Amino acid sequence: MEIQENQQETWSETESRSSTSSRRAGFSGPLATNKRNSSKKSSKYKEEEYVEITLDVRDDSVSVQNIRGGDSETAFLASQLERKNHPSLGSQLSLRLRQVSQELKRITSSNTFDKVDRSKSGAARALKGLKFMTKNVGTEGWSEVEARFDKLAVDGLLPKNRFGQCIGMNESSEFASELFDALARNRGITSASISKAVLREFWEQITDQGFDARLQIFFGMVDKNADGRITEEEVKEIIALSASANKLSKIQERAEEYAALIMEELDPDNLGYIELYNLEMLLLQAPNQSTNLATDSRILSQVLSQRLVPTKDHNPIKRCYRKVAYFVEDNWKRIWVMALWLGICAGLFTWKFIQYKHRAVFDVMGYCVTTAKGAAETTKFNMALILLPVCRNTITWLRSKTKLGAVVPFDDNINFHKVVAFGIAIGVGLHAGAHLTCDFPRLLHATDEEYEPMKPFFGDDRPNNYWWFVKGTEGWTGVVMVVLMAIAYILAQPWFRRNRLNLPTTLKKLTGFNAFWYSHHLFVIVYALFIVHGYYLYLSKKWYKKTTWMYLAIPMGLYACERLIRAFRSGYKSVRILKVAVYPGNVLALHMSKPQGFRYTSGQYIFVNCSAVSQFQWHPFSITSAPGDDYLSIHIRTLGDWTAQLKAVFSKVCQPASSNQSGLLRADIASSDNKPSRLPKLLIDGPYGAPAQDYKNYDVLLLVGLGIGATPLISIVKDVLNNIKQQKEIEEGMVESGIKGNKRKPFATKRAYFYWVTREQGSFEWFRGVMNEVADYDQDRVIELHNYCTSVYEEGDARSALIAMLQSLQHAKNGVDVVSETRVKTHFARPNWRKVFKHVAVNYPNQKVGVFYCGAPGLTGELRRLAQDFSRKTTTKFDFHKENF
Repeated sequence: MEIQENQQETWSETESRSSTSSRRAGFSGPLATNKRNSSKKSSKYKEEEYVEITLDVRDDSVSVQNIRGGDSETAFLASQLERKNHPSLGSQLSLRLRQVSQELKRITSSNTFDKVDRSKSGAARALKGLKFMTKNVGTEGWSEVEARFDKLAVDGLLPKNRFGQCIGMNESSEFASELFDALARNRGITSASISKAVLREFWEQITDQGFDARLQIFFGMVDKNADGRITEEEVKEIIALSASANKLSKIQERAEEYAALIMEELDPDNLGYIELYNLEMLLLQAPNQSTNLATDSRILSQVLSQRLVPTKDHNPIKRCYRKVAYFVEDNWKRIWVMALWLGICAGLFTWKFIQYKHRAVFDVMGYCVTTAKGAAETTKFNMALILLPVCRNTITWLRSKTKLGAVVPFDDNINFHKVVAFGIAIGVGLHAGAHLTCDFPRLLHATDEEYEPMKPFFGDDRPNNYWWFVKGTEGWTGVVMVVLMAIAYILAQPWFRRNRLNLPTTLKKLTGFNAFWYSHHLFVIVYALFIVHGYYLYLSKKWYKKTTWMYLAIPMGLYACERLIRAFRSGYKSVRILKVAVYPGNVLALHMSKPQGFRYTSGQYIFVNCSAVSQFQWHPFSITSAPGDDYLSIHIRTLGDWTAQLKAVFSKVCQPASSNQSGLLRADIASSDNKPSRLPKLLIDGPYGAPAQDYKNYDVLLLVGLGIGATPLISIVKDVLNNIKQQKEIEEGMVESGIKGNKRKPFATKRAYFYWVTREQGSFEWFRGVMNEVADYDQDRVIELHNYCTSVYEEGDARSALIAMLQSLQHAKNGVDVVSETRVKTHFARPNWRKVFKHVAVNYPNQKVGVFYCGAPGLTGELRRLAQDFSRKTTTKFDFHKENF
């Protein structure tokens, strides 16, 4: 009920003049009507109706001018406010307002849980989707639920412990159990099993599209004794239940603290309980957690008017042409490199094929020898070429110091390495297959007359069996090479390298990253045998025709120099460990001293060697510190055997974290309790170039990291943040903008969007400090942080409704998010990537946006397609970069 002062301008002049000395008093404010029935079924529900009563308050008289809404009893109550010539108007009016409010609550509490139209309420829209059945649960319909009932029922009844599985709420068994109890309690059911008819009633209520029906269930879950009052213990239980359903272990551990927070907010009079309508209001006021990003309405209308997904053209020729045009536009760098490589391979094969077709051996061995020699020539070329993509220093220099990056896809160096390896496999297969199955048998079965031209190559005595070929230098070197190359090629496949196959324990030990690493370094033996094999040839006796060493000389020399540089550089780039922390999610954070002269760019990576784990293995990790930091840091996810051993080594020497420190383990060299000699020795090599280092070329950045894939992007965020700090210091005159006449290069990035998606609440500890720093220093919101926790059910799901409410309270009071425990509020579930791209396109038309993604390959395709769609259909151009991960 809303009571307002009516300042009427229609009073007569006589009345105005006669009341010049009168005083006017105005009162306004909402009086919520509490609808609570005394019956057990409806005592815990509440609705709010607003009745507008306009009062004319002058001197000591009150008259009712107008009543909008309400019924006859409401009008009667309002008339009780009308008093004339009362000596203490203020106190009596206040008393009457309270009495009317209480009476209205009493009246409405006699009604059932009525459905009230909240369509015009912004608060109601915030929790419009308090749904128990979302797309994450069973939305298929009653027929599927009925079919599952028939499978799960015991003697025609569905047990309580199978209720969640039956309705499709498989991952939230505890929540489903409480839901069952609430629905059963509402119907007076005490049995732990229900029939199909009762299940149908349950299903209809939980899938009811009305907000009130869902709210009734939710309240039933909270108020277990159905007394219309919620105690702190009941609040604690529902918080723990919601936290468990969303895999938020830290909220579950602090359920008592958060329950006290809610009671403090809703029970200011310390009554020891809150009423259900208070909880409803808090739920309705919980902010919307979806990515409803604010945009310029003018530009938004243009974007919405454009079709971001091309319509299907009925003309197949045009449709095919458009696909080809788009493909060429997106992949022209890869296309010309692949075309050049294939052209060279085809040219070498054809040249050698024609050459041997005109030699005498062709009359005996035929096309077998021409095929074998053509394949051998391409294998020589590819064995030389395969070394170049792994010359990391050379590629980093070409990327950073030259403009070849505009035409050469340096980011695909590892993919090109794999393509060339496949080319080698084809060449070796053709070469060995043609020799063993074709030309050698033809030579063994040749007549004396046919063998006569072969004597200068194979000797006067004709070979009489296969063993003659195998025991020769050409034979055994070829066989050994094929075996070693097959081992290295097989163990390099993702199924073996990442241990994806379910192999017996004995065989599993022979796979994994260690097996891949050591087998790959058999290349030293392979190249030595390859040179020997290419020198002892059957059909070429002159040295200048033995071209294997000619192909390999320059690439092997370059690669050897690379390895020498790495060995020399890593020798003096031993680092001192400053801090070690093991975070939830099996992430090991290492903070190291920065070697003298060590310079890098955000987004680059380094190789790390730990002699305590392996003397020879070097593993790449993205740098998470910014170039301006006085330390070097990396974050390592324990995924394989080497990283697991590294974590175990550091865990032995690190002490548990104190109560005011994050991380499970921590070591600080500055502390007297930890001596440097106790910590394992680390060597680093780098830095090396990566796709993310190109961020400086863009004014607007869209950074997307999945899990530990956020590491290179965090460095970029920190670099942008350091630039913000430095700019403020320059503006405040604390530092000079240039030193000795060297002007500082302007920082290109004007806006950065960082989206970090992780499925574990503990992951936010990894970069908590960075998040809080951005919130503290980035007053102009240059960096926009969006954290997403996918273990939390999407907005609108009843399982996350209380978490949203708690998040709103905690952030409003303490400025800290309950999920991430940082100053950055966490979104629930996964982002809507199309909305994200639309938001950027709307706010930055006619600009180039650098999209940098690091994470699992599953999201790569979607982000690349969105970047392409929005680049073609809007004026904003998105350049997509995928980090090798």
